[in-house]
This record gives sequence, C-alpha cells and structure tokens, in this order.
Amino acid sequence: MMPASVPLTRDLVLIGGGHAHALVLRMWGMDPLPGARLTVIDPNPVAPYTGMLPGLVAGHYRREELEIDLVRLARFAGARLIVGAVTGIDAAAGRVTVAGRGEIGFDVASVDVGIHSGMPQVPGFAEHGAAAKPLGPFAGAWEEFLRRVADGAAPQAAVIGGGIAGIELAMAMAYRLKGIAGRAEVTLIERSEEIAPGAPVIRPRLTRACVAAGVRIVTGGDVAQVTGAGVILGDGTEIAAGFVAGAAGARAHGWLAKTGLPVTADGFLRVGADLRVEGQEAIFAAGDCAHLTHAPRPKAGVYAVRAAPVLRDNLRAVLSGGTTRAFHPQRDYLKLISLGEKSALAEKMGMAFGGRLLWRLKDRIDRKFMVQFGDLPVMGTAEAPAVRALGDLGPEPLCGGCGAKVAPGVLSAVLAQERPPARADIVTGPGDDAAVIMVGGVRQVLTTDHLRGFTEDLGVMARIAALHALGDVWAMAAKPRAALVSVTVPRMSEGLQARTMAEIMAQAGEALRASGAEIVGGHSTLGAEANIGFTVTGLLERDAITVAGARVGDALILTRPIGSGVLLAAEMRGQADGRDIAALLAALQVPQGAAAEMLSGAHAMTDVTGFGLAGHLMAICRASGVAAEVDLAAVPVYDGAEALAAAGVRSTIWAANVAAAPVTGGAGARVALLHDPQTAGGMLAAVDGGEAEELVERLRAAGHAAAVIGRVVAGPVGIRVKG
Repeated sequence: MMPASVPLTRDLVLIGGGHAHALVLRMWGMDPLPGARLTVIDPNPVAPYTGMLPGLVAGHYRREELEIDLVRLARFAGARLIVGAVTGIDAAAGRVTVAGRGEIGFDVASVDVGIHSGMPQVPGFAEHGAAAKPLGPFAGAWEEFLRRVADGAAPQAAVIGGGIAGIELAMAMAYRLKGIAGRAEVTLIERSEEIAPGAPVIRPRLTRACVAAGVRIVTGGDVAQVTGAGVILGDGTEIAAGFVAGAAGARAHGWLAKTGLPVTADGFLRVGADLRVEGQEAIFAAGDCAHLTHAPRPKAGVYAVRAAPVLRDNLRAVLSGGTTRAFHPQRDYLKLISLGEKSALAEKMGMAFGGRLLWRLKDRIDRKFMVQFGDLPVMGTAEAPAVRALGDLGPEPLCGGCGAKVAPGVLSAVLAQERPPARADIVTGPGDDAAVIMVGGVRQVLTTDHLRGFTEDLGVMARIAALHALGDVWAMAAKPRAALVSVTVPRMSEGLQARTMAEIMAQAGEALRASGAEIVGGHSTLGAEANIGFTVTGLLERDAITVAGARVGDALILTRPIGSGVLLAAEMRGQADGRDIAALLAALQVPQGAAAEMLSGAHAMTDVTGFGLAGHLMAICRASGVAAEVDLAAVPVYDGAEALAAAGVRSTIWAANVAAAPVTGGAGARVALLHDPQTAGGMLAAVDGGEAEELVERLRAAGHAAAVIGRVVAGPVGIRVKG
C-alpha cells in the first residue's frame, strides 16, 4: 500500500463499474486529486463491455476479452475496490449500504450501475430464463447451454424482445449453434407487430438478415410463461427452447427508486447538465442508469463514454471547491449492429450500410476501447538516488500481508539469544504458535499478529487480519476469549478517521465475536501506511497441540490452498487477474476454527503463515525429530498462483524462506510455492494415517479445500518432495 503524501480529507465513492466510471478510474490514475480517497463498489471484480456481447455469444470473442478488470484498474487508480452490491443510498447522511458489508460513508458519490433486462413480470422467467444484462450470469448460462448442445441437446433457443439488442443476440445464437450442432432453431419474439420498432430505416435489412441467419421471427406475441421446455405465448402457442434470453427493453435497478432520490417514472435517476442528480450537490449519475433531463437520449454506451471526462472534471470540482461544467451529448451516433457472422449493419442520420468491412470497423472500435484498460500506462516513479549505501535490496516494492515479515533466519537467531523463561507459570515461550501461561490454575494461550497493508479495503483487511491472528489460537486447540486491536492508518481528517475506524472495528469485531472472542481494548495511531494487528488470548480445556508430536506414519493434512503471497505480490504490480484476487480475498475471510476443531486429534498442528508451507512443516519436523515427504501434485494451490510463480513473481520474504527451510527433490513453480508466505493460511496437521481420508472428507463437506499432502517419515530432519 503506497503511503499518502497528502493527508486524506474527502471520500469519493463510485457506485458501479460501468463504462463512465471505468474511464474515470483510468483518468484518475493518471492524474489523482491529492487528499481524496477513492472507492469503487461493484458486485463483481470485473465489469463487462456490453458492446461485444453479441460477438461473445457468436464465439468471436473470449469472455475475458470483454471484461474490464476492476481490481487492476482500482490498483492503478489508487482506489479501494469493494466487491459487493449496493442496496441503498442515504443522501442526507452521506452513506451507501452494501449487502453483506454494511455502510460506507462518502462526501461525494457517483452512480453508474447500468441497467438490467430481467423480466420479473413474466412467470417462470426468473427460474428458466437468462436476462441479457447483467452479462455475468447470462454468459455463464449461455456457456452451460452450449455444453449441453455439444453433448446432444437440441440447439433450440428463444429471444424475448425484438429490438436491436434482441435481434443481435438471436443472429449470434444461430451462428454459434450452427457451428456446434450443424443446425439451429432460434426464435425471436416481439410483442409489437414488427421487429426493431424504434428503427424503421434499417428494419427491412434486419428482417432479411434474420431470415438469412435462419432466425424465426414471431411478432405480436405476448409471452405468458417461460418453462423448462421453452416459451408459452398468450394465445397458447408453445415455442421449444432449451435457452431463453430476455432482451425486452432496458430496466432500471429497483433499489434506485427506493433511495428517495428523484427518478423518472420508470426508475432512472434524473440528472442535470453537470450530471448531478437533481437537488443534490454531491451525488452524480452517468451511463444507462441516468436520465439526462436537459438532453434526453436513448440508452447507449456511447453517451456514457462521452460523459466520462465531464464526470471526472465535475467530481474533482466538487471535491476541491471548483466549478462544474455541462455535458452536451451528441444528437446522433454511428450505430453498428452485429449480424451473427462477422458482418455488420451501420446506421446514422437515416442512412444504412452493411457488410464485412463494417464488422471489422466495429471490432476495431471495440478492441480500441478495451485495450486502454488492458495496457494501463506506466506512471512515473521517484528516481533512485545516484549514490547510495552498499547493500541494495532491489527495485521491487515491499509486499503486504505476511510477505513483509522479518526473515525467518534473522528471527530465529534473535530468539535463540533470549534466555528461557524463568517463571513456572510460563509453560511455553517463543517457538510455537502461541505462548501458554498458567493463570489461576487455568492454561491461557497468548499470541499476537500484525499485517502490513495488502489491500486498500481496510474493512476486508481487518477481518482477514483478525482471522490470521486467531489461527495461532485455533492451531493449539484453544478457544479464543479476548482480543486487543492495534491499528495504524494513513494520515487523514477526523471525519475520515471515524469512517475508517468504524469499518475496521465492525469487520474485525464480527469475525472475533463469531469465534467466541471479544474486543477488550487496543491502540490506534496515524502513520505512513496502514497496519492492522491483534493480540488474542484463548483458554485451553485440554493439552495444547504443538508443533512437537508428529509421528512416523502420520499423514499431513492441509486445510487451505497455498499461493496467497504470490497473488498479492502480483496484484501490487498490476499483474494478477482480478477474479483470482477477489476469490482469494473471499477465501481468506472464511474462519478456520471449525477446521481446527475437526483436527483436534492431531499429533502436531500449526497454521501456515509467513514462513510458507515448507517453513512451517520444517518447524514440525524439527520439534518432532522426524522428516516429511510432500506429494507436490496433491498440494492445493489458489487459482492463478502457479502461473504467476512460473512467470517469476515472488514475495519479498521468499528467498529468505527458501534459505531457512530448504527442500530436496522437485523443481518448478509448485516447489517455489512451498516457500510462498501465506496470509491467513491453512491448518497443517500431522494425523494418524488411518484417519486422514475420513478427516479430509469431513473438512471438504464443511467447505474447506483440504487435502492429504504428504506423510511423516523416518530419517534426518528435512523435507523431501516427490511429484
């Protein structure tokens, strides 16, 4: 996390990752406003470019080619990304509500959440249909249908809605299905008497194109019901379809009308010339979710793209006390309509053209738009000093999370110089997951863990840091009881301090209380960058499970994949896939108390954290006087981690981890990942070999990605790798 050179004083929240907001993020990264903290909230880590949807359906594009990686874009912009769905806005209080997360405060906010094409009024559509927007669920449903067709299902599909979007989808579906099954039965259903009711100039051409593509057109058809077998019209006509798409109009998200903000009769936010919501000084809206009261226009992505520079300037103006400017949308624009195969139809100002060259033009325009989010500019960094002291540590930035730990060799050497505890009430000291102290005849465990910032979302970081600290208590079979919080946040105004601390305490408190621990105090300070830590106590009702005790013949169980260190290191450098990072952060927020309880019969156990799987397994080997054999192929790995490791991505502490816990045998990316520092890593347990498979089954049934990764063997202390 980069230290802020100017104190943070204002919160800007972008609600939704639509086209306008994506462009604002890119422009912000190139020219940020000092003192403003930027947040973007979206239900997904990627945002689709819907202009390429027909090409995706037809098979001309891969899904990732039309997805904007919001994780990478947010990192570039210096913003935090909250993956969640906004369900409300309290304009007076300056707060937005995020499902499953709570409230996020703002000084200035902007809404760009797009539209949807769901059909809640049609019985059965929610269960058996797929709305063309939002793209994510639609694309997944379409891909699943194509798999069924490839396995022999009938290539029958229906599109409800005969406007331009529905026509494009129908022809794209016909093209794709013919390529898979050799034939296609696609029906386009329009309730009006003609398709393309808003485009009379190009209607004849579109009709001919549909006929040529083999698309059956049904007009004047009211849809009465959608079933698992297809569509039933109002007159009883049944249309067989294994896939039913909804493209009948653009609908506003229902929660917008419940905010109390001014909306049109159909639920779109009313905005003025400067894109501010009517009657609001600090709330803006752009894209399809907004209605331009000064210059009404149809719902089209081109207007969102053109509005982006004005929106960026006006957001900066309100944040900094400047003057806003007006957005003047063009009256008409070049409409390029895909015709299924690589051909397109163009219309502007009443003139229409068609052909393959137009598809190439559309393809070039679409790819040009997307490339600006794939090839983000490299911004200038501070020049290295011409003369410096010997011992350069290299140009790579310091990692966050457990990637920033002090080297294990250094730590071991320092602790070796400490004299053993002299008091009888100190049962165990440094060297295990937690200290054990006798207090009034009760055995208490005590541990502390602090993490350097690895995400701009300090709420998520606080939850993960709390679970990370709890891992030491769980690994020793203790029950968490109390916690002290230690927080350092970047320098910011008191208003932002209050918001930030409220988010941190809410998320950490929820995680700790769910484990049985209560926050009983702590300390906070302002500093150059974010750090969050916890000191946790727990009570032992049995003998502690330590790193000593592993026996020859034991099986080694790991309850969570490895690779978090390389993923977080790559994310800092803008090299990771946003979907992989979102999946990782979600996994790290899952508590492991239940997993540790299932493993309470282990002979030895520890949680895998900063010193990597090899380092923590070596600790078990040394304390138990045994060797270990690891089946490399059996070790679970987070999505994306192996490819990044193969590309040479490493965490700051990786080389020190290799030196502290060398392994023999094996080579390649998976061996490198054995030394990858883990944040909130899994439990590593040595269990009776005859019980291992049953334990893994129970762990997996409870949602843990557990696996038997090796075994304890006789021999000199060390780790051998096979596979």
